Amino acid sequence: MDTTIFHQFSDIPTKEIAPGYFSKIVHTENNTINFIEVKAGHSSPKHQHPHHQCAFVIEGQFELTVNDVPQILDANTFAIIPSNVFHSGRAITDCKLIDVFNPVREDFKNL
Repeated sequence: MDTTIFHQFSDIPTKEIAPGYFSKIVHTENNTINFIEVKAGHSSPKHQHPHHQCAFVIEGQFELTVNDVPQILDANTFAIIPSNVFHSGRAITDCKLIDVFNPVREDFKNL
């Protein structure tokens, strides 16, 4: 297998990046992709960052609040959050999420 092209999730360590948020993080030249499992009831506080973020729910329900407006995300609903916009979130159920950031999250490289 050409490991410059193909990779295995089992080779990526799972890191608890916040209480109840368990991530496998992939960095490309231009993006950071965060595969996250979140336990029901856990939340991320209101924050902002210079990265453009696309948020997808693969399983479960996640309440995402953007500019103080809450919205339930599920496998049919996703969010595109512009840079520097305040947002927070809360897992209503156990969730599997994918967040894609542009540019690369240098801060995530040190987790």
